[in-house]
Amino acid sequence: MFEDKTLICKECGNEFIFTAGEQEFYAEKGFENEPGRCKDCRENRKRGGGGRGGEREMFEATCAACGGIARLPFRPREDGRPVYCSDCFARQKENG
Repeated sequence: MFEDKTLICKECGNEFIFTAGEQEFYAEKGFENEPGRCKDCRENRKRGGGGRGGEREMFEATCAACGGIARLPFRPREDGRPVYCSDCFARQKENG
């Protein structure tokens, strides 16, 4: 009933095989979508590696408390919310 399929990983662009056994497993679990990533990219995402196996993208902003550089793992909003460097964030958390 199931046959191996060649798919393209949306993360790295390499081809990978979606085996008949994997397809059967997906069907048994009720999964409707085929995997979008190869095994290596899925494992990398589980480890928190982000896209293409690289480091997590970091953003810089000015710390609202000390005026130093705050390195953030997210893009800061431009709605006036304060952002803090790691030292000031820890102090805010202790006092908060």
